[in-house]
This record gives sequence, C-alpha cells and structure tokens, in this order.
Amino acid sequence: MRPARPLVIALGGWTALALAGAFAPGLLPAWQALGVLLAALAGADLWLLLRLRTPGVRRDVAAIVPQGVWSPVRLVLTNASPGALRLDLHDLHPADADVRGLPATVRIGARGAVAVSYELRAPARGPRDFAGCDLRLHSPLGLWTRRRRAGPAALFRVYPNFAEISHYTLLAASDSLAGLGLQRQRRRGVGAEFHQLREYRRGDTLRQIDWKATSRIRKLVAREYEDERDQRLVFLLDCGRRMRHQDRAGRAHLDDALNALMLLAYVAVRQGDAVGLLAYGGGERWFPPQRAPDTVHRLLRAVYDLTPSLAVADPLAAARALLTRQPRRALVLIVTNSRDEDHPELLRAVQVLRRRHLVLVADLREAALDEALAAPILTDTAALRFHAVHDYLADRRRHHQRLRHLGCRVLDLRPDQLPAALVNAYGGIKRAAVL
Repeated sequence: MRPARPLVIALGGWTALALAGAFAPGLLPAWQALGVLLAALAGADLWLLLRLRTPGVRRDVAAIVPQGVWSPVRLVLTNASPGALRLDLHDLHPADADVRGLPATVRIGARGAVAVSYELRAPARGPRDFAGCDLRLHSPLGLWTRRRRAGPAALFRVYPNFAEISHYTLLAASDSLAGLGLQRQRRRGVGAEFHQLREYRRGDTLRQIDWKATSRIRKLVAREYEDERDQRLVFLLDCGRRMRHQDRAGRAHLDDALNALMLLAYVAVRQGDAVGLLAYGGGERWFPPQRAPDTVHRLLRAVYDLTPSLAVADPLAAARALLTRQPRRALVLIVTNSRDEDHPELLRAVQVLRRRHLVLVADLREAALDEALAAPILTDTAALRFHAVHDYLADRRRHHQRLRHLGCRVLDLRPDQLPAALVNAYGGIKRAAVL
C-alpha cells in the first residue's frame, strides 16, 4: 500500500500551508480544516481501495514459441466489482525475454472485461514460464495504490526458429533444388535399388538397358533406379563450450547447427531413412533412429532445450557410446567447432567410428576468420592479424586432410552455410551408393 502522487502533492501543499501559518497565524484555521478534509478523503479512499476485488487474469500464449521471433501474448482482465477499476499491468514474463507493449495502464468498466496484447521475444531455446501478473490498483480517488499478484503461472517451450529454414523444406518437398542451393549429382555404381522399367531415353547408359524386356517387345527398355531406403543417419552433436560462439547476437553456433540438422532430418525421412541423434559435451541426449512420418517433430521435442555448456566436449567418449547404441552401419554426421587442442581426440573418434560407419564431419568456423582475411591491410596490426589467421587456417586444413586420409568426409564452413551443405553432402552419399 503506497500513497499515490496526488496524495503526496496534497500533503506537500498542506505542509507548505503550515509553514506559512507560522508567519501568518490567520492561516492556521484553514490549515486545520484542510488537514481534516485531506485525512477524511485519504481514509475513505483507502477504505474503498481495500474493498476492491483483484481482477481475474487469463493469459493466451502459444505452447510453443519460436526462438528470436516476436510472438503475441494476450491478457484478458475481468472486473467482478460493481465499480470501475484503473490499474497498471506488467506480466511476469521470463527474465531473459524482450517485450514490447508493457507495462500497460488499463481501465476496466464495472463487471466488464478488457484485453491487453503485447509481444515477447525469447532469445534462447528451452522451457520458460510466466510467474503470473503484477498489478498496481489505483484507488477510486487516485490517492493510493496497492500491488497485487494475479493470474496463473504458465509454462511454454521455446523451439528453434524452424521458420528460418521452412523455405528450404518447401523447396525440398517440391524438388526445387536450384532454390535450395543443392547440386544434382550423377549416380554411379550399382548400389541403388531397382524402381521400374521404362522406355529408353536419350542419355541413358547401356548398363541401364534391360535386354530381356527389350527382346520381348522389340523396343529399347531401360531400368530406372531409386536411392536406397531404410538406411540410418545419426547426428553426433557437440554441445560443449566451442559451440557457444556467436557470429550473430543471441545466436550460438549450436542454434544454427540445430536448424540445419532439422532440415536434413526432414529430407532424410522423406527419403525413407531413419534419423537419430546423440548429443555430447554437456548432458548426453540420445534419440534412437526412427523413420516414422512424425520423426522430425519427435526429434525437435527431444532436443529443443539443448544449450551449449561450459564443459569440454569429448568426441572419443561420444564415439564409443554411439558404437554401443548403434551397431548397424549408418552415416554418422559429427557437427562440431574444433580447435588445435581438440584435433587428436577428434581423429581418434573418427578412427573408432569408421570401423563400422561412414563418417562425415561438419567443422564450423567463425565468420570473423573470413572477415579478417578479407579486410584491407593498412596497419602493422592488421598485417599481423592476417598472418595469424592464415597460419591458423593452414593448420586447420592440415587437420582436415588427416581426417580425409582416414576415409572421413569433411565440411569446413560457416554456420550460415551449413543447411545447404549438409543436404548436398547427404544427397551425394545417397546417389553414390557408398552407405
């Protein structure tokens, strides 16, 4: 319970009148009368405020909110009192969220209702909650205010912003590979599955001709193949301290990696393959390979709250754990951000995995490295920075070459290049029939 600004001003005026009465005794009767009137008004207003009922609050917010996107929240306030209410409202949203449209001043008519809308943006994934609403009720005469807590607590989940890659999935669904940034690759080898017979077309190889069918109908007939199905794709996702780096404000490398993995999972499930995930380096998370139509949604629910930790990731331990969980041959995609001191463990992890699986490593690098190489060299400091970055990237390339000598495929790229690059690499592996 606090006096409002009008009451403070009135008390200040009353006090000033008392000081004036010390020099002009004729003002003392007026001061006394004003004091009695002010006390009566303040007491009556306080009594009315204490009788005011706390308005009801209902919150309408989506159970799932995309990360980094302004999402609407609607509050409906109902007044059960016979008189109007005036109040200041602030929703007790998650502390790390940004809001616009709060606090709000609201007037609710007698036994009426009013809706207040604002927008919320959650910068990080994971479970979040509202703790209720903070209300500051104004007394009928505006002389007092009283704080009250109203409204229920509410839970919601912040998912990766799948809308960022929805255009990729739409293009993938319609096979618009040019818009997706993908490359069609010619199939080689005999590892693809037979699909159907069709009439021979210009450009078909002689190996595709079905001579028995051709001899029966006296017309060239070719075999048509489709990529093998019922294969396994397992993500080995680094959630250690290296993945905390942010090329964009509020977006860690792990956020971009999750978006890219969701896209690739969507494409793989459409191809009839099973998709799984093992997260390491800060709380192990295992999602067994599945190929059901809702696999992507299940995977998203399983990993939406993954956050990069401060722990040092151990890819070798993760590789050994994966071998026990996934005995059947699979394409293992390791997504990490490695440094010089991480290279020996990553090499040993690949050596362990390649005995049974086909391994692809997507090694993320910071955009600042490319920017340092592209920046003009105008000072001694800029020259030293250029050579330091050049030497670092040269060591990085030598490390990747050692991985390739082990039979591992390597992608060295920025996080923003990851979605199309992963789908390209997956499509190339499928068409080459090496899995």
